[in-house]
Amino acid sequence: MRIKAFLLACSCVLMLSGCAWTSKQDTQMTNPGLLEPQATLKYNDIPVPARFKLIAQDSYSFESAGVRVGLLKYKGKAEPQQVVNFYKEQMPMYSWNLLNVIEYGQCILNFEREQESCIVNMLAKGKSITLTISVGPKAQFSKKSSNKPVK
Repeated sequence: MRIKAFLLACSCVLMLSGCAWTSKQDTQMTNPGLLEPQATLKYNDIPVPARFKLIAQDSYSFESAGVRVGLLKYKGKAEPQQVVNFYKEQMPMYSWNLLNVIEYGQCILNFEREQESCIVNMLAKGKSITLTISVGPKAQFSKKSSNKPVK
């Protein structure tokens, strides 16, 4: 009787500890629709999916006096809808508001916040995706008031 109880206790411990050994990769396999953000970012407030690599020769970034302008290109593998969902979920966490999504063979997501705009352009070829992230100041439109009639 003691041996059966001991074996039962050991099997319970093994089964319960096996649950603790599930990895992040196992979680992604059971929920393949989610992409994780990279830990290190070129801009700390614009997320990029993990395993997407910066194409340095096609990218540039400029910052001065609180104004930044950049065009960053990344390449990686994912399903296009995963990347769209990634940006729809992640950008609001960094105070970006989604303005619109334009899809016509490629996909463009337009975001803005107080003084800046960000455009995420996604071009998919099979499972390979090229992301182009453009960031810059928002255009400031001034109202022209004129009392003269237009002829």
